[in-house]
Amino acid sequence: MVRYDDRSSLIAMRLKYGTRLGLAKLIAQHLQKFVAECGGDAIIVPVPLHRSRLWRRGFNQSVLIGGELARATGMEMDYNVIFRSKLTPPLRGMSGMQRRKIVDSAFALRADAHERLAGKPVLLVDDVYTSGSTSNACARLLKKGGAEQVLVFCWARVISDVEYG
Repeated sequence: MVRYDDRSSLIAMRLKYGTRLGLAKLIAQHLQKFVAECGGDAIIVPVPLHRSRLWRRGFNQSVLIGGELARATGMEMDYNVIFRSKLTPPLRGMSGMQRRKIVDSAFALRADAHERLAGKPVLLVDDVYTSGSTSNACARLLKKGGAEQVLVFCWARVISDVEYG
């Protein structure tokens, strides 16, 4: 993970909004060096987008990063074990408390999640870690679904002197 700054944000934003899809491979290559810590039977689970946002954008950047990571490592990726059940507004500029309230109930488990997750470590993949609200909401669900542990893999993390929430 790198610090979210002018350079790293440019990469994340070009992938997310500029359709520079090849940047997913660059990000996955950076994350690949941390995979050994996860155990051999870990599965990759990308943070899901709501279907309306997916239709508008045409892709989920976390799925692209996870797919490249899966190809490079031979790990299994499951992009259907959790889904975004509620459309949420863009979180940019919100406090940690606001983010938590919005995303806390925005995700749901698929009916067969326990069969898919039971006893396995999970690599939860996202592009940017801001306050941890999205990752925490997804991780709670994955643990509820039977995941042994959840490790968050993201390209960049927002680090600032301002405390969220």
